[in-house]
Amino acid sequence: MKPVDPRLLRYAGAARGFLAASALIGVVQTAVTVAFAWLLTDAVTGALAGRDVSSSLLWLLAAALLRGILIAASDAAGTRAAAKTGMQLRSALIAAVGRLGPGWLAQRNQTALAVTAGHGLEALDAYFARYIPQLVLTVIATPVIVAVMWWQDWPSGLTAIITLPLIPLFLILIGIATRTVQQRQWQTLQRLAARFADTVQGLSTLRLFGRDRRAADRIEETADEYRRETMKVLRFSFLSGFAMELLASLAVALIAVAVGFRLLSGDLSLEVGLFVLLLAPEAFLPIRQVGVQFHAAAEGVAATEDVFDVLDQAGAATESARSLGEGACDRDETPGTTRNRDGERFVSLRSLNDRSLNDRSLVVADLRVRDLPPVSFTAEPGTITLLEGPSGAGKSSLLAALRGAAEFDGTADFAGHDVRDLPPSVWLAWAGQRPGLLRGTVGANVALGDPAPDADGIRSALNTACADAIDAERMLGVQGSGLSGGQAQRVAVARALYRHAAAPGRVLALDEPSSALDPETEERLWRSLRERADAGATILLVSHRRSARDIADQVIALGVSA
Repeated sequence: MKPVDPRLLRYAGAARGFLAASALIGVVQTAVTVAFAWLLTDAVTGALAGRDVSSSLLWLLAAALLRGILIAASDAAGTRAAAKTGMQLRSALIAAVGRLGPGWLAQRNQTALAVTAGHGLEALDAYFARYIPQLVLTVIATPVIVAVMWWQDWPSGLTAIITLPLIPLFLILIGIATRTVQQRQWQTLQRLAARFADTVQGLSTLRLFGRDRRAADRIEETADEYRRETMKVLRFSFLSGFAMELLASLAVALIAVAVGFRLLSGDLSLEVGLFVLLLAPEAFLPIRQVGVQFHAAAEGVAATEDVFDVLDQAGAATESARSLGEGACDRDETPGTTRNRDGERFVSLRSLNDRSLNDRSLVVADLRVRDLPPVSFTAEPGTITLLEGPSGAGKSSLLAALRGAAEFDGTADFAGHDVRDLPPSVWLAWAGQRPGLLRGTVGANVALGDPAPDADGIRSALNTACADAIDAERMLGVQGSGLSGGQAQRVAVARALYRHAAAPGRVLALDEPSSALDPETEERLWRSLRERADAGATILLVSHRRSARDIADQVIALGVSA
């Protein structure tokens, strides 16, 4: 584990500013520490000599007050930096997940990722507020104080130089072992969160099959495992703290004994001896605190490493896409293609909307997803393309490939652009087999992604999706709870219809939109889709229902390869 990961400075600007502020505070703290020791020495020796030390006491009080202010300022700056850094890393993580696409996200433990972005990054408070300030102070204060000790009394300085390296040596050895148990603790926490989320989501099914008690037992076992791992981390923390305190105490004791004997023999003045004795603990204090705060910050550091892995993958994917598209873009820049300030190509929604309807065909040629047979077709504006076939034939996988949720070989072009170069939100309005509703009103779910929802458009989309009986202001719970399966499906279809209505040039892709509908409602939905296609929409429809053939302009039969 690096003391400060360079990727933190690259991905979070707040961390760079905080390091600079910590360095400035550390320099002032070092000067105040040396001044405090000198003023206290002067006050004690002056009092013993019978001098007036009132001015020294006043300056001593001012130095103590300034030292307290600097410590408070460091804590406040660390708390603010932790909050800003956590926000920046979360924003970068969300952007990275967006660049990597739904295909990458589908292969990840999403609950563990949520734990990392939430609880994990919250643990950065200890890292910024306590660990980094002590680390910076160690780099600045310890060499300066040792140098002052050497200048005043070189034997004491030599003793400090010899004993100081023992503390980081033990810190490194214990840190290696701590890293292992800390990673196990963090992985166990992620596993516990994932298992709890899966159990809650499937609780009704588990109860139906009488497996809810076993699921609860497994959660309890994982919680006990997390408790044991946490206790291991605490044991290592106490061991590390004990070792560092022992070494520091022995080192200071060696200096104190040597100074005491030399004071008795008259080889050292009281003023110098007392000054060195006051500085000796201050030389060891920052490095001792680094070891103590290292364990408190370990959880946050482990979380940032997970975040950095995602950001690195997104950066590599962006660089790869840029290198692949750079040559083609330089040779033949299409009218709808633009460059951002980094030189990366993107196709704007405006440029697609400015094209004529005849240019908005979806052309799929020899598209193959995983081990499924290839498929080829052209979906033109004003038509409904029906994808049908037995379960496992690849209907949903084809839509997943088009929306970036699965990798594929072959070509799939929309309006002359490879769909892999287009964000799905630019060219696709989609409703899958799982409604994917969120907590909030029905209207907010229908207008998802629209910064300025249109109430009339929401109502129209609900009516077209045969959900006219559902109030747009109705509040839904987590994952859209509060609706029946058929109602949730119709709201999801309404969301796709609303999105398509906002930009009719998009392809409308519906995956089994009538699977939970009765025949009468299904017929109403088919009529609505036919009317939309006749108005110029390009519709991809996946359905097992034979009635879907009545509205289709072309039927693509997908079969399982032998």
